[in-house]
Amino acid sequence: MTADARPQLFQDLSHAVLVFDEDKVVAVADQVVAAGLDAYEAIEQGLSHGMEGAGELFDQDEYFVPELLLCADAMYAGIDVLKPHVPLSQERSRGKIVIGVIEGDTHDIGKNLVRILLVAAGFELFDLGRDVPPERFVDKALEVDADIIALSTLMTTTMEGMAQVVRLLEDRQVRDRFKVIVGGAPISQGYAKKIGADGYASNAAHATKLARQLVTAGATPERAAELEVLV
Repeated sequence: MTADARPQLFQDLSHAVLVFDEDKVVAVADQVVAAGLDAYEAIEQGLSHGMEGAGELFDQDEYFVPELLLCADAMYAGIDVLKPHVPLSQERSRGKIVIGVIEGDTHDIGKNLVRILLVAAGFELFDLGRDVPPERFVDKALEVDADIIALSTLMTTTMEGMAQVVRLLEDRQVRDRFKVIVGGAPISQGYAKKIGADGYASNAAHATKLARQLVTAGATPERAAELEVLV
């Protein structure tokens, strides 16, 4: 849906998120409820739309971590107002993602940014936090029937843990049930291919695009390469 085709209040929500005006987001969300507009569409076409725009600005180096976090705060403030008005039958997600920082690493800012944009994109996230053992990723993915396992690290000394997650999936004969994506400062496309991951993303915006394409296209590593999502 184009910007012009969206109701004005949805456009106002999107813009308020983009300029991280939390008070305006709450005020407009209240207007949406008072007007009897569809709360789910307001989240998707308003709040999420604005957060996606923030992700694009982040990708273009026009926004940085502080701005992205402020946009996320504004988005979540709006969700708090609108979500109680979304019928359970209307709630849906693009897919389920288990995300976390691999064991031995406690740096989670990058992981948190990826989580924010994935939530805005409509995915259901299961955030295991930081310093997560490889077995925990696999156990949680099986528990929630996830579509994707997203692994992060900022340390070269913990990269092997990512490979171990892939091996555990193979050992348990469930590798074909989950897509595995990896990211972080020391990670590269070459490393992702070496350990048998399904994709690599260099930042939060790219991770969101990658997740969408892997889920919607049912992409194999080879297909992901064709789609040029291993950036």
